[in-house]
Parts: sequence; C-alpha cells; structure tokens
Amino acid sequence: MQRQQLEHIIRAAAGITGAKEFVIIGSQYPDSPDELLVSVEADIFSLRNAADADLIEGSIGEGSPFHQTFGYYAHGVGLETAILPAGWKERLIPIHNENTGGGTGLCLEIHDLAVSKLTAGRDKDQDFVRALLHYRLAKVEIIRDRLKINQISADQMELCLAHLQRLSK
Repeated sequence: MQRQQLEHIIRAAAGITGAKEFVIIGSQYPDSPDELLVSVEADIFSLRNAADADLIEGSIGEGSPFHQTFGYYAHGVGLETAILPAGWKERLIPIHNENTGGGTGLCLEIHDLAVSKLTAGRDKDQDFVRALLHYRLAKVEIIRDRLKINQISADQMELCLAHLQRLSK
C-alpha cells in the first residue's frame, strides 16, 4: 500500500468513527521500498473504542464499496491482533498531515513490526522481515532484544529466534 493510500484510509476511518488516532498494524511502514508495499489492506484499530473496528470493517473493509472503488481497504482489528513487545506504544510513529483529514495513523516502530511479523509466523511475514533486513531498515540485534521482552512461550521464542537467525543470512 502506498503512502497516499494509507493516508486515505486514515482519513476515511476518522470520518467514519469520529476517532482521531488509529494504530496501524502491518506492513504499511512509512517510506518503505516498493517491495514492502504490496499489501492492499491496512490492519487498523482505534485507540478510542474497540467497537470502532466494526465500523471500519463494515464501511471501508474488504468487499466494501470503498474497496471496490479504490482497490485497497482497511481491516478493523483489535489490539490482540498482534503480539507486541513491551514499550511499543512509546515507539509509535505518527502519520498526520493535510491528507489524513484530522486523523492520525500511528505506525509500529520497525523493530516492533518485525517482532509482530515473526510471532505471526506466516511465510509472507517472514518474507517481510527478510526484506527489512535486506534493506537494512531493521537490525537483528534490536529485533532479538525485543523478542526477548515479548510475552510469548519459550517454544515460540525459540522458534522466532531460529527464524530470525535464518532470515538474517
């Protein structure tokens, strides 16, 4: 998803819900190489009210007129959608400008995003982390440190660290 498309989703979500801040969970990291911007959806949730996810999903979600018109959409999610390391809220990166219509998108810091992707464990998520490392947008050491402060089982931690080691080669 390109930056202007993400800004459009933030603007639309703010208009639909009346909320002003939305956490963006996913690969729509600002100013990324094109290889990292292939997704046509943005997973977002409001910091105001968990019920805003239903409004977002119903109005600008997959299969909606918004999606059919523009070719991209928002997926209204909840905080539980991603496993994030301690302190992630303090590291959010805001997107707020004239194109966001008074709303602010709060993107995960790149290493927190990598942790989220590694814990999700899907092939596409591992490909994303590999690309982050390839483009030197993230550092293995920081991802490793953030994984270690994550609240996941020892087995999942071991698996994520093994994936990270493999992806960094």
